[in-house]
Amino acid sequence: ILHFLKHGKNGIFCIAWSHKDSKRIATCSSDGFCVIQTIDGNVLHKYKHPAAVFGCDWSQNNKDMIATGCEDKNVRVYYLATSSDQPLKVFTGHTAKVFHVRWSPLREGILCSGSDDGTVRIWDYTQDACINVLSGHTAPVRGLMWNPEIPYLLISGSWDYTIRVWDTRDGTCLDTVYDHGADVYGLTCHPSRPFTMASCSRDSTVRLWSLTPLINPLQINIITDRCWDDIIGNTDRAVESGAPPLLCGKVSRDIKQELEKLSGNPRGKKLRWFSEYFSPSGGSKNLWDLVAVIKGQDDSLLPQNYCKGIMHMKHLIRFRMSKAQELTTVKMSKFGGGIGAPSKEERLKEAAEIHLRLGQIQRYCELMVELGEWDKALSVAPGVSMKYWRKLMQRRADQLIQEESDDVIPYCIAIGDVKKLVSFFTSRGQLKEALLVAQAACEGNIQTLPLSTTSGTSNSGGNNTDDYNDLLQKVSKELADWYFQDGRAVLAACCHLAVENIELAMANLIRGNELELAISVGTVLGESAAQATHYALELLARKYMALITWDLAVDLLMMIPDNKLHLVKLCAFYPGCIAEINDLHEKCNLPDVEECMRLAETIQADGDLFETIKYYLLSTEPEKALPIGIQYVKEKLCGSDWTLDSVFLYLDLLSYIRTEQLMLPKCSELRNELLILCGYIGALLAIRRQYNSIVPALYEYTSQLLKRREVSVPLKIEQLSEELDAWRACTQSNKPTDELPCTPPSESQSALYSVLVSRIQEEPLKGMVGPDCVTGSNLPSHSDVHISCLTGLKIQGPVFFLEDGKSAISLNDALMWAKVNPFSPLGTGIRLNPF
Repeated sequence: ILHFLKHGKNGIFCIAWSHKDSKRIATCSSDGFCVIQTIDGNVLHKYKHPAAVFGCDWSQNNKDMIATGCEDKNVRVYYLATSSDQPLKVFTGHTAKVFHVRWSPLREGILCSGSDDGTVRIWDYTQDACINVLSGHTAPVRGLMWNPEIPYLLISGSWDYTIRVWDTRDGTCLDTVYDHGADVYGLTCHPSRPFTMASCSRDSTVRLWSLTPLINPLQINIITDRCWDDIIGNTDRAVESGAPPLLCGKVSRDIKQELEKLSGNPRGKKLRWFSEYFSPSGGSKNLWDLVAVIKGQDDSLLPQNYCKGIMHMKHLIRFRMSKAQELTTVKMSKFGGGIGAPSKEERLKEAAEIHLRLGQIQRYCELMVELGEWDKALSVAPGVSMKYWRKLMQRRADQLIQEESDDVIPYCIAIGDVKKLVSFFTSRGQLKEALLVAQAACEGNIQTLPLSTTSGTSNSGGNNTDDYNDLLQKVSKELADWYFQDGRAVLAACCHLAVENIELAMANLIRGNELELAISVGTVLGESAAQATHYALELLARKYMALITWDLAVDLLMMIPDNKLHLVKLCAFYPGCIAEINDLHEKCNLPDVEECMRLAETIQADGDLFETIKYYLLSTEPEKALPIGIQYVKEKLCGSDWTLDSVFLYLDLLSYIRTEQLMLPKCSELRNELLILCGYIGALLAIRRQYNSIVPALYEYTSQLLKRREVSVPLKIEQLSEELDAWRACTQSNKPTDELPCTPPSESQSALYSVLVSRIQEEPLKGMVGPDCVTGSNLPSHSDVHISCLTGLKIQGPVFFLEDGKSAISLNDALMWAKVNPFSPLGTGIRLNPF
């Protein structure tokens, strides 16, 4: 459209459009000039620098202010409203060239600069000073980005291959990302999802990131329906030292204004809008559209792009029919023909014509099939019988399936062989097409002819609505499983919500560690999702059992109706002084620690072991609970009729003893016994939940503790080895591979595994069976190779570091481990908290 040559043949490093005046553009060049011009090419200012100018940025609060970064190591600020070509301010301090500068969008007068000296400096224009130096990068800094909602949050990218997230209030590096394999050049933020950012690198990749883990308390404040002052605030409050994160940007304020316009209780809308605001664009909007459909929202309120995502089953046919009607407005032509036939074919055709004229229609059809003239054969086959026509159609469908041809579709539809067609689509990975056909059958759009079928055909269901509903659920689950295993738990949940399988939708969100989203969706769905919502609340509360966020954990557990035991565990683990513990007890409606001690002694005399353990854990001497609970579990394990649930309840409660109490020298033996018992029961729980990747590690963990520590527990290393071998033989014999042929289990292994299964029993939350898979599990990473201390294999996807800061496991394995065994795999007695 336009071509500017204001810098001659010199390289231009940066171009920036004014935030406040769309007619003004700034360019920076190796010629040492920053040129301000209008879009029609009129030059307004030419600011001369002593060396090349690499970066510039317009102030978002003052339309006439612009900052530049120069090769002479300085940052300059110019004011366009004056005619002077001299800078208003020159900031010195960098020891190498300045490449990028960025004004804060929320704090007037604050800007940052990135330099080849490896530092980021924060400047205050009003104080004419550098107020912070962010050190940590080991190479030149290139990408710079302020978060548009949290005023102190700054992100930088460097030639050291890393991205760092900074708290500019005190210069703390909140997180370092190592996934890029080369220099990180650019960073940018999603316009309506301020906590979703993108980065680009010389490794040729663009990567999307979520910043929500860094501001998680905000999400909990929204979920627990706290007041607006705990969610949205002004910049001055947000930048106070030690202040919790507060939203200060335009997007959050717009959401608040829209919510205040609504009548009635806007909580559902609040959960949805903020959930979409915090979540990356990986299906969360689709998920909430499906929630709205299930809750009875009028279809006219669905967004225009709803049909492009995963649709609810009641809309699937209607929207696809609408699409088909659009396509029919375009005239289509169909043509075909041959290039002649060999003499043999000519003779067969002549014979067929004779059979036809003699009324021998079936013989004519068979000859036409032999010639490949299926259409002619099928057109007259009803003259023999509808049964014969149907059989011929099935033969043609079978042939086309072998050829993997899409032409099979009309044949299967015509004879109503839905299962065959669904199987065809599924085998080719076309799960969305399979889902569409299954839904059409459920709605009665595909009719099966009321004729009996011969043996050997695949049509066994007739027009049975229940069969088709089962088929629909099966295909939906296959599509969901594909999304889930690809690390896209939100889209997997969408597949289940589309067929109103709320249990599996919630399970996929929880197994994908999308806990905040699961709770928000479950809260809106209500009773149908209550059990899973309560489990997600329990897991999320564990995440916030940290020194400064206990109140958030309490608020989350208060949302569970039957929450007393959960609150007991929370208070038992709280590490504060007696006064602080009593304050927490009061908030949770529990007796103070002295009263708990008296109750424990009284109840112990009455013989109620579980209540005794509970009150001892809440008392001034929680270690007294250990011998009582551990002795009970050991006695149970000595018997032959114990079940997993009968002992897990006690071990789970004991595991919440305060860490400092558990670490007391006098508790050494009891601690070791607790770790061993939790490891063993955790292995059985992992078998129940099919956490196959960590079952061997849990058995090995338990065996190593038995070897190295002096304990008296009814477990033997040989027993653990036999159980693990039996599990492997009985579960992996069902999955033979080319390299490892199937070896059936021995009789003794089958018998032992049968005993294990009877003890383990079924998982009460059926949807939770299966491995966890968080977002990004299958994404490639260029970061340092980490070897899992559980499996000895290279970790793909997010890594979780254990308490020694060196040992690493995959985040998926960490989540599964923590759900079945609360203690670290290192055997230290420290609780694992990967949530």
